[in-house]
Amino acid sequence: MKVLIIDDSRLARNELKRLIEVYPEIELCDEAANADVARKAIRKHNPDLLLLDIQMPDEDGFELLESLDKVPEVIFTTAYHEFALKAFEKNAVDYLMKPIDPDRLDKALKRVDPISKFKETDKSDQLGPDDKVFVKDGEKCWFIILREIRYFETYGNYSKIYFKDEKALVHKSLNYLDSRLSPKTFFRANRQHIINLGHIKQIHPWGSGTFRVEMSCGDKIDISRRRSQTFKELLSF
Repeated sequence: MKVLIIDDSRLARNELKRLIEVYPEIELCDEAANADVARKAIRKHNPDLLLLDIQMPDEDGFELLESLDKVPEVIFTTAYHEFALKAFEKNAVDYLMKPIDPDRLDKALKRVDPISKFKETDKSDQLGPDDKVFVKDGEKCWFIILREIRYFETYGNYSKIYFKDEKALVHKSLNYLDSRLSPKTFFRANRQHIINLGHIKQIHPWGSGTFRVEMSCGDKIDISRRRSQTFKELLSF
């Protein structure tokens, strides 16, 4: 398992390196003192796990994750309990309070999925249904597997995503998302929506050769006239 340590404190990085060197299955692929260096290291090494400090200058750990198209597993490290609780409650693998307790680190590492979901398997660089993204909207943050997202809706220069019983605003345009998402899973229904094909519950003809789809949550979205023929061919009906 490849691990990347991200912390602005050299002493904290050294302490984490000392603690993980007793695990023969862990490879420390790199370390970073800020978000910019961390992004480059993530692109270079494709780590399985980030040991990530939350409170850092310029960009904090949440902002770093939000800037990534897809994220590996994450264990947050922090000296601030309120940050830790927020991270833990919103589906981080775990969080560690500084100074790091070796037993707590051991428990956190055992919770990490040993099979990496982050290794480079798709040379097209598109995001597939099993890729995971990080979303922060106000004080809430989530790690979301793309197959859980029912649809995206344009919101000015941003996009709103609908998943489970939640919705959140992401700082990416619908056009950008359309260029990154796999067309095998996601379909641009119209100018306002990208839908997850796996969450379509029913399809209804809607006049002039167009369609209206009912999503698994009950929401109804129209397929535009321009996109209806492609939609029909895609689903072979």
